[in-house]
Amino acid sequence: MKGQKTGGRKLGVPNRLTKELRTALKNVISDELEQLPYQLEKLQPKERIELLAKLLPYALPRVDSETYKVSETTAENRWDWD
Repeated sequence: MKGQKTGGRKLGVPNRLTKELRTALKNVISDELEQLPYQLEKLQPKERIELLAKLLPYALPRVDSETYKVSETTAENRWDWD
């Protein structure tokens, strides 16, 4: 019976350990985020800014920079109607 699954979890059943680990990690992170304002108050201004700069990418989406090409057309011949 090569290629047939004969034991273990059924297809689509979530891994219980992974689910428990995610729940525990989510709780730890939630607790730490609640304490963040109090912990920030204890830091020096420079340290506070450095930490917030590191956390910023997780809070706000990254903005891609765009480049614009300037054409060779000058203002005088751009509006030339002749």
